[in-house]
Parts: sequence; C-alpha cells; structure tokens
Amino acid sequence: MTTAFTGARVFDGLTLHDDAVLLADGARVIGLASSVPADADVIALGGGILSPGLIDLQVNGGGGLMVDGQCSAETLRAICATHAQMGTTGILPTLITDTAAATAHLIETAIDCIGAPGFLGLHLEGPHLDPRRKGAHDPRLIRPMGDQDLDVLISAARRLPAVMITVAPSAVRLDQIMALTQAGAIVSLGHTECTFAEAEAAFAAGARCATHLFNAMSQLGNREPGLVGAVLAHDIAAGIIADTIHVAPATLRIALAARPEGLFLVSDCMAAAGTDQTEFNLGGRKILRRNGRLTLEDGTLAGADLTLPQAIAIMVHTIGLPPERALAMATRAPAQVIGRDDLGHLNAGSCADLVHLSDEFQVQSVWQSGQKRL
Repeated sequence: MTTAFTGARVFDGLTLHDDAVLLADGARVIGLASSVPADADVIALGGGILSPGLIDLQVNGGGGLMVDGQCSAETLRAICATHAQMGTTGILPTLITDTAAATAHLIETAIDCIGAPGFLGLHLEGPHLDPRRKGAHDPRLIRPMGDQDLDVLISAARRLPAVMITVAPSAVRLDQIMALTQAGAIVSLGHTECTFAEAEAAFAAGARCATHLFNAMSQLGNREPGLVGAVLAHDIAAGIIADTIHVAPATLRIALAARPEGLFLVSDCMAAAGTDQTEFNLGGRKILRRNGRLTLEDGTLAGADLTLPQAIAIMVHTIGLPPERALAMATRAPAQVIGRDDLGHLNAGSCADLVHLSDEFQVQSVWQSGQKRL
C-alpha cells in the first residue's frame, strides 16, 4: 500500500518543499505529490521537516560500544541501530589505528553485516598515518603501508559495499593509492603534515577525500598551503566536525565560502553517543566526557561528543547556513562520496530511509527502508 507522509516540509536532497506530500511504497520512495491519493495510508507528521535519513561516514562507536579489532557482527549491528535512533540511518563504522590483525578481523566481521540496516561499509582511519599528526591515535601502532596491508585493503574494497581508508601521503606510495582507488576504495587524506604539492600528487593518484578538515593536518599558510589549502583549492570531498570545538565558527564559514559543494558533516562520535557515560576506554586509555568534549586524560581531543542532528542545528543557528544546505551536508553529500545514488535524496526509486526532524532539528521519527525505527 502507498504511504503518504503529510504535514511537514519535505527536503528532497536539494530543496525544501513547503506543501508537498511524500509518497512511498514499502522500502522505496515513489516521489513528491501535491495531494494524498485516495487509497494511501496517511502518516500525519504535524510540522517540522521530513528528510532523507542522515548519513555519517565517521562513526567510532555508540550505545556504549566501540568499533575495534575484537567487535562482533552483533556489535556492529547494535552500533548501527543506536545511530538509527538518533536519525542517522546509514553509517560507516570507523576503526582508528590498530594492528594488522585487528583490521583483518574487523573486515571479516563487517562482511557478515552486509545488508544489515544502517550498515554502509567501513572507514579505516589508520594505521598508515603521520605520527606528527597522530591526534588521539596510538603512535606505537602507526606505520607505513606494506604490500600485505595493501592486499588486505584491496580485498576489503572489493568485498564490502564501501570502504574509506584514511592515509597520510608520507605513509603510502602513490602506486598504492592508485591500486586502492582502482579496487573501489575511497582514499581520504588525514592525520598528515603533507605539503600542498604532496597532497596534489595524492589527488592525481586517486585520493578524493579528506578526513575531518582542519583537524590533524597541515594548515593553510601564506607560503605553504598544506592539506587544508589543497582541499579548499580542489574539487575534493571533505568531512568536517561541526561542533564549534574542533573547528571555530569563523573557520567553518571561510571553508564553506571557499567550497560551496563537497563538504559533508561527520560526527566522529565515540562509544558515549546515545548514552550518559562520562568516561570510557579507547585501546586501554581513558576517555573523559566533559562539557561537550571527549578527551584523553592529557586533554587531547579524542573524537567528538556530537550527533548529526546537533551538527545540522549548529550549521543553521550558529554558522548561518540555509537549512537545505546544512541538511544536504548530512544526506546527499556523504551519499555521493560513497557512490550511493539510492540514498541521500527522495527522488523516485530511492530508499525510503527517512528522518522526521522538528524545526529545531531534534529527531521525532525514523524509518529505514520504510520500516519505522523510532
């Protein structure tokens, strides 16, 4: 039976429609209409915004659980379910720097999750990074990419729906970037002190994204533009943590002015997401949750205490973005990065992953493939 969603503004991935009705048939969107069909099952939303489900390409955990080298398929599914309750209907569970054995284990576990609600693939953030820009990553585990590492990652890219791999140019060869790209991986530059020229060489080899823009990377300078300058000067996608802690509001506005398209929101959230935890462990190290920050005991930022609906609200109310642009940064833009043309919009045939937000961007209801989750 056709379902008609009424009573809310509808964001279709590009535009906010004030008087539209969204029609869906089970797991798929039919499209927008101006009236309700006579035989439709009506869901009256009572205001707010109906949007494509939110998509987060950097999720380290949630619901008290972390993505690590020992987690099970059940754990990954539980993390996906936690984020669905918070409006994010599709995620890339993200493993930060760990051992080769941990990476291989997580890849095999993730393969068992293909088709699970909310599971879009993996983000492997390290271990092939620059220790000078380690952030909260364990420097003892950071290392250059070897041939065996490359083989494992190529296999993962071919077997999983999407694989994003964050690397530093100093830790990989250009031919390795090219091989990963040819296998279907999304190579993202991050945790790096690379020069503008080194970033450009990596882009030419196939890298097409940057991980948490401005954080843990070479900054924009007057004589050396660094990775920040390379991203702002090229048509490269980049995730950004919009909590006003990782990136100052004025800096966010500058980036958005330089790049009207291509930036997307990430939460970079940890196990505490969706819980009231005040501390937890990351690889044997204590993480403290205080005043909207997650830090190691020495004060180093360790992920973010953020959800995508909160990030959207900040982009609108603090940064001053139009709602449709902020919403696109959490729907259409990340869907494009991972090549999912069935997500991030509400055109005919798209997946009926939906989130109903209040006018203040608080989550009211969630559907995945037409099934109500909240």
